[in-house]
Amino acid sequence: MPNFVFQNSKEMKEMQNILVAVDFGDGDHALLDSALQMALKFNAKIWIVHVAAPDPDFVGYEPGPQYIRDGRADDLKSEHKTLHTYAEQMKNAGLQAEGLLIQGQTVETILEEAAKLKADLFVVGTHRHGFFHRLLNANAPLELAKKSKIPLLIVPLD
Repeated sequence: MPNFVFQNSKEMKEMQNILVAVDFGDGDHALLDSALQMALKFNAKIWIVHVAAPDPDFVGYEPGPQYIRDGRADDLKSEHKTLHTYAEQMKNAGLQAEGLLIQGQTVETILEEAAKLKADLFVVGTHRHGFFHRLLNANAPLELAKKSKIPLLIVPLD
């Protein structure tokens, strides 16, 4: 866990809600561990959030055949179960925690949910990729840093 220097320690002592954005990748445990350490220090609640792709009809596509809709429903159930497992692990460590599965555009949805939850800190991960990968793919942590007024803890995941 890195050392932190806070300009306003009174604000940080009042930290109540930490939002952790997970993607069900190999780095989730590092993110959850970082959030756990912060939550223990400040006695904060952890909100474990995963933003799933929006429903096809939301983004202007036909939903497709029934087997595709059934497969998507199975994926969402599995993701919800994983979030529940993560939250239970945090509760076993003595913290308040909840998992939330939300559909939408990643950055905008996280920002909206953070406002609803009155989040005091984001914990997100980033992978080290080369120039072409960064050029062709959206970088959610960078977008959050640009658009958010909430402090952001970015955890390297490589």
